[in-house]
Amino acid sequence: MGSTDAGAERQTHVDVVVVDDHPLFSRGLSLLLPGVSEGRVRVVATTDDASAAAALVRRHHADVAVVDLHMPPPGGVRAIAAIRRADPVVRVVALSGLAEADAALEALRAGAAGFLPKSADPEHLVRPLLAVLDGWSVVPEALLRQLLDDAAPSGEQTVADRLSSDERRLWRLVADGTSTVDIATTLHVSERTAKRLVASLLRSLGVATRVEAAALAGRVGLGKPTGGLG
Repeated sequence: MGSTDAGAERQTHVDVVVVDDHPLFSRGLSLLLPGVSEGRVRVVATTDDASAAAALVRRHHADVAVVDLHMPPPGGVRAIAAIRRADPVVRVVALSGLAEADAALEALRAGAAGFLPKSADPEHLVRPLLAVLDGWSVVPEALLRQLLDDAAPSGEQTVADRLSSDERRLWRLVADGTSTVDIATTLHVSERTAKRLVASLLRSLGVATRVEAAALAGRVGLGKPTGGLG
């Protein structure tokens, strides 16, 4: 899991919008999440229309959007992308009835901060929802291992060679799930600078999220960090 500075501004309540075309699932989350979270998490709106998701999230100033990937057109992935365009601060958790690596990767690339199985009990959703609000990316371990074990596209092995030693060290920190605060401490820079460096690294790697950066590091066999930042 990767972390950003969002945790510093953690709110008393987490307002969630559920985007899912199964009314029983949406209603179940609406009824159960407040109870299992001791009132911390509340569902403020639901929709079964993927095309209406972004507007609904903005209207309710939601903190987190929970989006089912398998919805009628335009579908869950496009809904995630639209939500992120409409409000880049909103954190998105993608749900799927199947632990599909391709679907998870597509959702993460669209801007989701997490991917969870739809079979999870509501009480098991609370911690991931709070984690993504704190800036973490959440993916089940088995699925993450599958992503790491997937064959690397041709030419991927040269990615690390194109980076400077400082960039490779930062990549290792990101791959290890180091928070922005700890990255700043390790590199002796401000948190703002650390955040900028991570954003620049993700662009250089051609990925959108820290989870993708970690998966890529595993595929190219990036070793443990050595030495200090110059």
